[in-house]
Amino acid sequence: MRKKLIAGNWKMYKNMASAKEFADAFKKIYTKKDGVDVAFCAPFLQLQTLKAEFAGSGVYVGAQNCHFEDEGAYTGEISVPMLAEVAVDYCVVGHSERRQYFAETDETVNKKLKKLLPAGILPILCVGEVLEQREAGVQEEVVKKQVVADFEGISAEDAKKVVIAYEPVWAIGTGKTATSAQAQEMCAFIRGVLAEMYGRETADAVLIQYGGSVKPENASEILNMPDIDGALVGGASLVPEKFIKIVEF
Repeated sequence: MRKKLIAGNWKMYKNMASAKEFADAFKKIYTKKDGVDVAFCAPFLQLQTLKAEFAGSGVYVGAQNCHFEDEGAYTGEISVPMLAEVAVDYCVVGHSERRQYFAETDETVNKKLKKLLPAGILPILCVGEVLEQREAGVQEEVVKKQVVADFEGISAEDAKKVVIAYEPVWAIGTGKTATSAQAQEMCAFIRGVLAEMYGRETADAVLIQYGGSVKPENASEILNMPDIDGALVGGASLVPEKFIKIVEF
């Protein structure tokens, strides 16, 4: 049985004081449940604070991006060794906002995966189609191309460590949500692509999340689908009382 991973993506919200306040409040209402892991992917400056605040609680901490070189003249970037020094557990890679606003490509995503995995940081790899692609009926073609390119040169053993977040771009921050059937269909399709690449055993071991306007009202229906192994949660992860309801789906 695969576990579930419910990960909050804070994007560019909160400061160190409000991150600490959130952690204090969340720890009071959170009890770790068997088979369900919880993580918060926060801005770089808050990672050390969250690691300290969540120590011993069973809550994991992740970054939202990294660079694929260990060091160099890359002003404003953060390397994987820098993240490892803070002992982060996860790192989001290839989020649609990174792809849209910061020229992230499948080539750079692939390089980042190859840098994170040897460092022991688990990637949360985001894939998904935009509205025009969904309306044209080419969502499977688009997502398969992303998965194949992103996993190029990655071994089956390493592939098992990658968390995939299927995010229909048209549902991120829009209030629109894929139906549970649509989300299940695409997560199952992604698992099928992995089976073609690596075999069924590897595909069945990979965690595949759904991301896109997940909230307390729709979490249970989405998270109880057979091929959906958790959620990557945006806005609802910023409020402890909302996020806990998703965790307790």
